[in-house]
Amino acid sequence: MSFVVAATDVVAAAAADLAGIGSSLGEATASLAAMTTAVAAPGGDEVSAAVASVFSAYGASYQALSAQASQFHAQFVQALSAGGNAYARAEAANAGPLQAVQQDVLNLINAPTNALLGRPLIGNGADATTPGGNGGDGGLLYGNGGNGADGGQGQAGGRGGDAGLIGNGGAGGAGGIGGAGGSGGRGGWWYGDGGAGGNGGAGGIGGAGGATGLIGNGGGRGAKAVGGRGRRPAAMAVARRRRAGLIGDGGAGGRGRAARRAGGGGGRAVWDHGQRRRFRWGRWQWWRRGRGRAVRNRRVRRGRWGRGSWG
Repeated sequence: MSFVVAATDVVAAAAADLAGIGSSLGEATASLAAMTTAVAAPGGDEVSAAVASVFSAYGASYQALSAQASQFHAQFVQALSAGGNAYARAEAANAGPLQAVQQDVLNLINAPTNALLGRPLIGNGADATTPGGNGGDGGLLYGNGGNGADGGQGQAGGRGGDAGLIGNGGAGGAGGIGGAGGSGGRGGWWYGDGGAGGNGGAGGIGGAGGATGLIGNGGGRGAKAVGGRGRRPAAMAVARRRRAGLIGDGGAGGRGRAARRAGGGGGRAVWDHGQRRRFRWGRWQWWRRGRGRAVRNRRVRRGRWGRGSWG
C-alpha cells in the first residue's frame, strides 16, 4: 500500500507563485502583440512588403501559441490549488477521528492501572487547577507529572506530580502571601529530571526541588523569603547516602530575597569522579599493605578517610 504525504501550505504557496508567473507572461505577451502582428514595411517595394508580411505571420502564430500556453498554465494552477485544498480538507477531516481513536486506545490501556493505583500507565499527569492543589502523577511507564497550582493568600503552593519509570517531575506551585512554595515532583525512577520547587510567597520559604532517579538532574529553585533547597538525585542507595542517585546533577538552590534571609543550598550529585577515585585508591592500599600493627593502624585511618571523603 502506497502512502502520499502532502505539505498543503507548500502546495498553496507554489500555486500562488505559478499564478503570478502566468500573469506576468500574459502582460508581456499582450504588450508585444501590436508590434509583432502588424509589422510595417520599411519601404514601398514588393520585397519589403513580403518580408513584413512574413514577420507579421510569425507574430500572429506566436500570439496563438501564447494564448494556448496561458490557458494550459491557468488550468494547471487551478488543478494544483484544488489538489492542495482537497488534501487540507482530508487532513482536517481525519484529524478528529484519529485523535479520538488514539484517546480511546490510551483509555483502554490505562483503565486497569487507574482503577487499581489511581494513575495511568502511559500519559502525563494533569495540572492542578484549584488553588494549592497538587499536580497529578504521570504514567507508571512513561509520562511527566502535572504542575502544582499556586496557593491562595496564606496558602502553600501545590506539590508537583511524580513521574513513573521515565519522565520529569512536575513543578511546584508558588505560595501565596506568607505561604511556602510547593515542592517539585520526583523524576522518573530510571530517567528524568526532578521538578522545580515553587517560589514562596512574601515571608514564605521556597519549595524544595524534586529528586530524581537513576539518571537525571535534581530540580531546584525556590525564592522569596528563604530560597528553596535543591535536591540531589534520589533512587539508588550508596554508602551512607540518603536517597542518593547515581548519575546527574543536583538542582541549584533558590535565592533569598528578603532582608537577612539566606538562599537555599544546591543539591549535589553523588557520582563525583574525584572523590570516587580517592575512595578506590584507599581500599586498594588496605589490601596491599595488610601486615603489621603500624600498617593496620594506617589502614584504619585510610579507610576512614576514604569513606569520609566519599560520604
